[in-house]
Amino acid sequence: MPHEKLVDGPDSLYSTPAVNRARVSNGSYVDIASLRPSIDNKSTYGSFRDSLRAPIHRWFTYPAGFSYKLVECKIRESGLTRSSWIADPFVGTGTTSITAKIQGINSIGVEAHPFVYWIAKSKLHMAYDLEALQQDVSSVSKSAQAFEEQGRCYSSDCPELIYKCFREEEVVKLYAIRKAIEQHATEEHRRQFLRVALTATLRDVTSAGAGWPYIAPSKHAERTVRKCAYEEFLRRCQLMLQDVSTPSVRNPPSAKHKLINGDARHMTDYVEPESIDLMLTSPPYLINYDYADRTRLETYFWGIYENWAQITSEVRDHLIVAATTQISRTSMRDIRDLPGIEAVCPTVHEELMNTIRQLEEVRTVKRGRKSYDLMVAGYFEDMLKVIKEAYALLKKGCSFVLVLGDSAPYGSHVRTDEIIGELGVAVGFSKYSLEVIRTRGDKWAGNPQRHKVPLRESIVTIVK
Repeated sequence: MPHEKLVDGPDSLYSTPAVNRARVSNGSYVDIASLRPSIDNKSTYGSFRDSLRAPIHRWFTYPAGFSYKLVECKIRESGLTRSSWIADPFVGTGTTSITAKIQGINSIGVEAHPFVYWIAKSKLHMAYDLEALQQDVSSVSKSAQAFEEQGRCYSSDCPELIYKCFREEEVVKLYAIRKAIEQHATEEHRRQFLRVALTATLRDVTSAGAGWPYIAPSKHAERTVRKCAYEEFLRRCQLMLQDVSTPSVRNPPSAKHKLINGDARHMTDYVEPESIDLMLTSPPYLINYDYADRTRLETYFWGIYENWAQITSEVRDHLIVAATTQISRTSMRDIRDLPGIEAVCPTVHEELMNTIRQLEEVRTVKRGRKSYDLMVAGYFEDMLKVIKEAYALLKKGCSFVLVLGDSAPYGSHVRTDEIIGELGVAVGFSKYSLEVIRTRGDKWAGNPQRHKVPLRESIVTIVK
């Protein structure tokens, strides 16, 4: 079946708040106005910035997140109750699980990145002895300053990246705090609280251009405002103490919550079939973003990884394909032809193969010669596995909701949101619908090196 636009014309596609039709299993389209709330009021879903201001959610900034308000909205729409289960196959730092806990809904979250999984697990614990925690903060702060005065803070062979990202006096303070946390005698959950606070402090005090997602340790991007590690660590701790003192956080309704450091492509290894009432997630976008590299500063500081090769073997190789840094042209040769997608949806296969051929040709004349062709192939083969897992886990009539962005590598548009929906129908889901929530890439419009393809972010709802 040839590709058919879900709206009439490019103006409505990129400027209206929502697509107004959905494809069902027989290939026809239905009006979805009754299936979704209006998003003219931005507070309905909010944006990722909502989570940057919300208790617990704001403890660690991570890219490609979405608003906790979206989780709240979909819980209401789906009519979830205290006996229901919500699952997130790309739980990241825990937005879905944390919101479910506060709402009293059972949850399961899966995250492949070990460090990010640790952040989510630490955030999901909310029951603290606040007086003891405050004493821990005070004790660690005093011990850190004592360690600095004694000159017993850190080894001079700490990673070069740390020296590039911090002034020497702040390196000393940061490692003094780390040493104080590691040697402080306290309950384990409170120790993890302190570790998360120090982790968040890193980007607060760095002299490098470290606004997320990436770190930029260069003189050109150097920050001029200087911050003291001790002061910022205390500020972080007090903010986090304030969050865990919030009534809704201190006394959430009783519910079960499980976090798994695992693979979204194999969720049936961890979850019973047809046991989930709602699956909600924001998977990696097809935008050549290296999620393993995003946490390089933090993992180097804690001594978890020491070099690019170790990050690749321990993290990058275990994530779904979404960046050219994950591509091996030799080992991924068989993926290039999309065997999984060809088996379930020949029309999508034909479209993606045309895109892959275009990208193969274009890359030969581009200076970077980025392997966008294999990135596209690997991404959709991996996402097909995730969709199949979601189908197996969801109860009949329940939904898989994804926050997704489309992309245009080397200017070749990939309608990611629609393709994910179509693959859902191809594997057995009854229908899918789209809500376009914003345009993307507008701030780069003046960059002559960037393509001119208008992009968007959508909410894709696939119903079993």
